Amino acid sequence: MAFPFVNSIISWFLKKRKHQMELFLKYPLDVQDELLLKLLDTAQNTEFGKAHYFSSIRDYTDFTNAVPIQKYETFEPLIERCRRGEQNIFWPTPIKWFAKSSGTTNAKSKFIPVSDEALEYCHLKAGKDMLCLYINNNEDTQLFTGKGLKLGGSSAIYEDNNSYFGDLSAIITENLPFWADFSSAPSQETALMSEWETKMDAIVEETIHEDITSLVGVPSWMLLLLNRVLEKTGKDTILEVWPNLEVYFHGGVNFNPYREQYKKLIPKADFKYYETYNASEGFFGLQDRNNSLELLLMLDYGIFYEFIPMDAYEGENSKTIPLSKVKKNVNYAMVITTNGGLWRYLIGDTVKFTSTNPYRIKITGRTKHFINVFGEELIIENTEDALKLACKKTKATITDYTVAPIFMEGKSSGGHEWIIEFKKAPKSLDYFTELLDNALKSINSDYEAKRYHNMTLDLPKIHVAEKGLFYNWLKQKQKLGGQHKVPRLSNKRDFVEELLKISVNQQSAHL
Repeated sequence: MAFPFVNSIISWFLKKRKHQMELFLKYPLDVQDELLLKLLDTAQNTEFGKAHYFSSIRDYTDFTNAVPIQKYETFEPLIERCRRGEQNIFWPTPIKWFAKSSGTTNAKSKFIPVSDEALEYCHLKAGKDMLCLYINNNEDTQLFTGKGLKLGGSSAIYEDNNSYFGDLSAIITENLPFWADFSSAPSQETALMSEWETKMDAIVEETIHEDITSLVGVPSWMLLLLNRVLEKTGKDTILEVWPNLEVYFHGGVNFNPYREQYKKLIPKADFKYYETYNASEGFFGLQDRNNSLELLLMLDYGIFYEFIPMDAYEGENSKTIPLSKVKKNVNYAMVITTNGGLWRYLIGDTVKFTSTNPYRIKITGRTKHFINVFGEELIIENTEDALKLACKKTKATITDYTVAPIFMEGKSSGGHEWIIEFKKAPKSLDYFTELLDNALKSINSDYEAKRYHNMTLDLPKIHVAEKGLFYNWLKQKQKLGGQHKVPRLSNKRDFVEELLKISVNQQSAHL
């Protein structure tokens, strides 16, 4: 256990950053405009900078005229050259780190360049800011009297042509300040284990006797770990194992489907949940208030933001707007320019602004993860909200889910096919389906119109998945681990068909 004075020293150090944040809170547009010009000036003599005339760009309009929007596939040839050792292609300082990212279950990996500037002034800075905001909001915190349990992805780092790649969490671990390692669990040796299930058991063994005061990780995987802790210890709640636990810093997936399960595992009235919004490409948002469901958009991490209204989304051919033009409650795709050398990069996430003073957002989904086969424009935010309502009324809880279209055949209507793995199933699946359908109608007018008299869309078709279906699916794809996610919505049936096939095989094995 750390001494109380260590808690006080670290808390004081982290609190100092709050005054720096006030600058971008007070002058958000000025900070962003200056940042764009600084990024352009820094990279003007790179190959990309010369090709796009960075030295002659004077403002945002010049920038959008000179530089096209990039998807990963467009930018990949430059990244591959950099991975082979070439430098000064899209960023002037040497880049040796690449965050390997697959997002969901797609087989093809992305290698996102991580410059020293991105590490220092974005990812590591955000980790300190996360603690800073929490400490400023909770003056009596005892966070550093114990340890923080961090559940990342694979912590293995691989070398290739004098460059290094691995999960972002592994790259950050390699570059953490000394005090972060001092106050963290599990040990480096355990974190470096590559086999996920073995690592989970090792983390449990190592941490059940520690004084854990905070948790950090993706909700779905952290839930799995906490349940293993209870199985191992024979306790009923996590607080019986770690009585001083006070906060869970989470991100990666929507927390709503897991909220009730966490409340049961950690039955503490003043327990705090703090959401973060980060990706391999950068760290974008932090929850800045207790009990908030919004994220403060962080404007001084070396990331310049642009937005595409989703009702006018045309991929790389879209027209963007700057931060100054955004409106509340409009669904936007996010475009970023970063101090890691990504220029007008279409990250694939969608957000809505809940406030423009200061700029706060909610993550609504992915540009690729929605269903719009019949003009229903169903996004992840819709399904999460509808599930929350249906679960509340039926006292059900969900482990995982995915949704795909049922295409029209002949004169029959189309529909949506759901596979839901329940932690606690509803007594009546028909009633649950009815509640879910009605909630989606009330949330999404396009869905409601397509459901009118079942003319375009029939009632949702729900399969109750056997326990462990999604876990086994990810395992088959070698996608177990803290950074991998189940795709919630798809315009195609690939994921659903694979899951249904595994489900049939599981059922056959039990016969």
